[in-house]
Amino acid sequence: MRRGESFDSDIKRMKLYQQVERVFNELAALGIGKDDPIDVDQLARFDQYHYFGTEAVEEAVRGLRLTRDMDVLDVGAGIGGPARYLAHRVGCQVTALELQPDLDEIAAGLTRRCRLSDRVEHVSGDILAGVVAKGRYDALVSWLTFLHITDRPTLYSRCFESLKPGAGIYAEDYFARSPLSAAERRSLDDDISCEHVPTMADYQTDLARAGFDRLELVDVTDAWRRFVVERLESFRAARERNRELHGAQIVQALDDFYTAVAALFRGGNLGGIRLVAWKPGEPAPR
Repeated sequence: MRRGESFDSDIKRMKLYQQVERVFNELAALGIGKDDPIDVDQLARFDQYHYFGTEAVEEAVRGLRLTRDMDVLDVGAGIGGPARYLAHRVGCQVTALELQPDLDEIAAGLTRRCRLSDRVEHVSGDILAGVVAKGRYDALVSWLTFLHITDRPTLYSRCFESLKPGAGIYAEDYFARSPLSAAERRSLDDDISCEHVPTMADYQTDLARAGFDRLELVDVTDAWRRFVVERLESFRAARERNRELHGAQIVQALDDFYTAVAALFRGGNLGGIRLVAWKPGEPAPR
């Protein structure tokens, strides 16, 4: 099981999480200085590390029927993109939980500049350690974070404990459509810091054992495959622009990462899943 400082160090092998300060290069290219206020919709072009950006966040809004009076937990918040978008778009309160302290620090600074600190609380910590309040949240969301966590029973139990009765969880992540080859498993571990990829049946079983019901599991592999292939092609088409803006080292690291992900999805064994599940019980009146 990966957690704590060793996990934080290990996950930095994933080149997407290296030199995340590149977001400031993108803002500077728009003429936005290091202390200037930022518009959430402008920032959303650069602060969403998952697939389909704010479209995927809108899926969570619909799937969990999120409203302004809700308290939402975002697990694996990255540099805070989805949390800020939810606070801006829906008006809900969001706790943005991120394991990596450097990402959490950047996220909090960006949130202040978006003038959303009254609605987004940034917390650096490990969901497996139970760092969030039990029974507090009306909803839990997560994008491409569960794949880094091997101990799924503990993960789902912690998620379940954090929710109020009748609250829902929305997550997008990887699953094994077919048995993965040894080379694919090495790439998942080395390039994406992903040691364990459950099957669809594993999700069903483990979520139910944690106490969730009304499970909805959707295979989104075809759309994700198109996305990661097009992402790689678009990035390479803008290679010279990106080299000038970020430098050769960052561009090569991202190219390596995007190439590895595209190859995995092209192989046909790795899939993408969108899940919605609910904690039994009646929500308390608001």
